[in-house]
Amino acid sequence: MDSQINDRIEDALSNHAALETLAEQVQHGLKEAEAYLPQGVLRLLHGEPLGHPLHPILIHLPLGGWVIAGMLDFLPFEPTAETEHAADLVLLLGTVGAIPTIAAGWTDWSNTRGQARRTGLIHGALNETAFLLNGASLLARRRGKRRLGKALSGTALGLVLVGGFLGGQLVYRHGLGVGHTLAVPQG
Repeated sequence: MDSQINDRIEDALSNHAALETLAEQVQHGLKEAEAYLPQGVLRLLHGEPLGHPLHPILIHLPLGGWVIAGMLDFLPFEPTAETEHAADLVLLLGTVGAIPTIAAGWTDWSNTRGQARRTGLIHGALNETAFLLNGASLLARRRGKRRLGKALSGTALGLVLVGGFLGGQLVYRHGLGVGHTLAVPQG
């Protein structure tokens, strides 16, 4: 997809006064909550000890677990007890891995402004909804309601794809988490 189309999609989703008001309120509440965390925890969630934002590193665990679970759930082969167990296990791994990913993402988002703040709010809301749906999927599967569990995690995977698109916009359009200095080759 070309970047102008991507930008128009993002604009249609995020350029709303009510969303700006909501984003401001949520960000204010988040800043109040952050005041209770030790500075070392906030620095870790921002990735400062690594010299690199933490959130983009962490997204691989939930995304990988959820995608593999979707493949095991929906690829056209006869499911076995082993493939169902494997799907449940990677779904659990991805869902547990989402917890620090969410914390790091909201910590980074707490410093955004303007359209990046609005887009980030939608990005976060979609991904946290996916997290909750995957948690509900795990419960449904555990209770023997595999079809419902698959529907919940399949829906979650769709939300994560849209959320990921918006995450890409945050990086590539708005420069979140991107260093703006270039190393000049020595030679």
